[in-house]
Amino acid sequence: MITKEKLKSHIEHFPDEMTIDELIDRLVFIDKLEKRIQESDEGKSISDEELKLEMSKWFD
Repeated sequence: MITKEKLKSHIEHFPDEMTIDELIDRLVFIDKLEKRIQESDEGKSISDEELKLEMSKWFD
């Protein structure tokens, strides 16, 4: 969940004009980004080494 204050700070960097579709795309991106930041803060992410190990399994 994003706070109004965080959303305001993102919106300040939006272009002066955009389509509704562009706005929705940006809002979806911000939502996903905020969720990933929260997961990282809660220790729910994996390390670079764990990622490399998992990816090496894909290409064996």
